[in-house]
Amino acid sequence: MERRRLAGIILLIISAFTGTIAFRLATPAIAFYTRDILKASMLSVSIVSMSFVLARALSSVFGGLMLERGKKLVYLGAMAMMGNAIAVQLYPLTSTWVQVAGIKLLNGFLNGLSWPMAQFVIAVATPKEIRARVTAVYFFFGSIASLLGNYVYAYTIDLGLGGQMWISSAFFVLTGLIMVASYALLYGLITPRRKETPGGERPSLDPKRILIIASLMAVIVAFTSGEITYVYVSEALGLEKARTATLIGWAGFLAAMLSYFASWIADVRSERRMVLLTSLMAALSPLLAAIKTAPTVFSGIFLALFAFQSFRPISRKVLASYHRSSLAIGGVNGVQNLSTFLGGMLFGFAYSLGELHGLVTLNLALLVFSPVSVALLWQGIRLKRRGD
Repeated sequence: MERRRLAGIILLIISAFTGTIAFRLATPAIAFYTRDILKASMLSVSIVSMSFVLARALSSVFGGLMLERGKKLVYLGAMAMMGNAIAVQLYPLTSTWVQVAGIKLLNGFLNGLSWPMAQFVIAVATPKEIRARVTAVYFFFGSIASLLGNYVYAYTIDLGLGGQMWISSAFFVLTGLIMVASYALLYGLITPRRKETPGGERPSLDPKRILIIASLMAVIVAFTSGEITYVYVSEALGLEKARTATLIGWAGFLAAMLSYFASWIADVRSERRMVLLTSLMAALSPLLAAIKTAPTVFSGIFLALFAFQSFRPISRKVLASYHRSSLAIGGVNGVQNLSTFLGGMLFGFAYSLGELHGLVTLNLALLVFSPVSVALLWQGIRLKRRGD
């Protein structure tokens, strides 16, 4: 790759690192603030967490449509990222979980504009033969930052929510500036929409099936998304807040590191087999996490994160070949976020079902995902190559 393209891609990868630190530091801080200081129920924590996801789902599709109207609007995504710096300063001013949920909606809207645009740019700017691996590196750097962000939270607890949000704000501003520089370097390669021609580049797998699998997988792995994960692990295993955050961070980091090999296999071997494998792992993850022991809970979380981290770059690679690639990538972000919202709300409502005691103790809120697991496996088996 020529130097200009390489520099732009590297900057986008760095933006995944800095932006995720900002987001991941804020997530456990807000989770425990809502649960412990504001005394919110688990359902309320789920609403707080999923309000972010719902807003991100809607703005992801809007951002993809908007980008088709003019590629200059990609810079709006960078501005939205910097807008998060202002939004997080409002959290220390809240006195009810409803106010926290309102700010989460704002955060979600801004993130839905910024991150899918970055994913679209890195996908279309990368040569097809290495697209899944480069996109996996992008997500991997985000996972490294997720681990570090959890450590930053653990080591800055004494600063309080206000001090932690100032650190988060600084990283959001830095991320937006890096995105602006990257888009300037890659501007000539940004093609949100192109004509569909018989001899043109086409998706290697059926895009509609990819969207269905993305939706089902996101419903299942919703228990690993946002504030609800920290509260569930802490209460299920009786862990202190700082230890909970660092262990979840390590699970995400290891999952992301191993997901690169899944992307390599998808690039050089078989995309279909890797989608089927990730579907199987995602389907099993809530069943493992439902068993209330440390090895099984963290194994379930690891499988869910590994499946999701592996599937994301493969799905972006497939959809980047679609003639309306910006809408397709914005659409898959929207579908996944909407499904995560539904899965998170289902978990929040089912949390009151309690536990089933026998040889092992099972969390019934996670067992309710079993029908979705079966549907995901069925869709993975039915996945066809484009043109078959």
